[in-house]
Amino acid sequence: MHYTGTIWRPPYEASSLLLEVTAGCTHHNCKFCTLYNDLPFKFRMSPLEDVERDLQEAQLWSTDPIAMLTARLQGLPRPERISRTFLVGANPFVLKYDRLMTIADLIRKYIPSVKTIGCFARITDITLKSDEELTSLHRAGYDGLTIGIETGDDEALRFMNKGYCAADIVTQCRRLDQTGIHYRFFYLVSISGAGRGEIGARATADVCNQLHPQMIGANMLTIYPDSKLYQEIQRGNWKEEGEIEKYKEIRALIENLTIPTQFAALGASNAFQFQGTLPEDKAALTAALDRIIGTVSEDDLREYRVNLRHL
Repeated sequence: MHYTGTIWRPPYEASSLLLEVTAGCTHHNCKFCTLYNDLPFKFRMSPLEDVERDLQEAQLWSTDPIAMLTARLQGLPRPERISRTFLVGANPFVLKYDRLMTIADLIRKYIPSVKTIGCFARITDITLKSDEELTSLHRAGYDGLTIGIETGDDEALRFMNKGYCAADIVTQCRRLDQTGIHYRFFYLVSISGAGRGEIGARATADVCNQLHPQMIGANMLTIYPDSKLYQEIQRGNWKEEGEIEKYKEIRALIENLTIPTQFAALGASNAFQFQGTLPEDKAALTAALDRIIGTVSEDDLREYRVNLRHL
């Protein structure tokens, strides 16, 4: 399998086949992001020949000696069949319709057990597809997109150079709802800045309450010196929330969500990890957050943040 740079995938894609079809990000202009700074280019498509070779290699998984041994250690008679593929890259959904369909055809050719295909997507990637194309992509297996909306706070979206506004999130994700493509959101805690966390949380809840995300995953903003946001802080143009304030922000988001969905804070950026189902677990989640807010010191939480070398 060929991979370029650090490979990022959501926690819930741990059992998916990771297939590199792009590397880097077409936008690569968000002030807080350093995820693809290790690449010598902004964005690159994998040649279809590389994608096909990787699928040929993955096809042998069921007979691979290490895979067979791992299965036996797990008490399984043979390795489990690959049922899902996650396309690697910051936003593979930006690829043109025809190329995405070609990739789906190759996946079916070599690994017919695959039922669904997921990937990261930007809101702006969805605008490039017609409703008919989205419907066809869904029929071809594309489902369960992961979208880093970050926030529903327009002021923060503009400042961070996300390239879209809250209304765009609603418009484009409604199109996904209509065409049957499911999706999950990433929310970036603290993106609104000091003193505005709960404002951003309520704005995000307002956006999400109009849509049907399968999950809302919260990740806490962690600022590294090689980010544009770090430079903005040095110039005095932006101030980060305190750590306790970040947990108050998550609480405000959960409190204001009215839709049925999964909520999770599972990434390394979260000193405390938790998850639950809304609305059933809302009281339990907010109570857990209240305990953190009331018993954990700002200094201890900050120590975790400053010692987090990598996401």
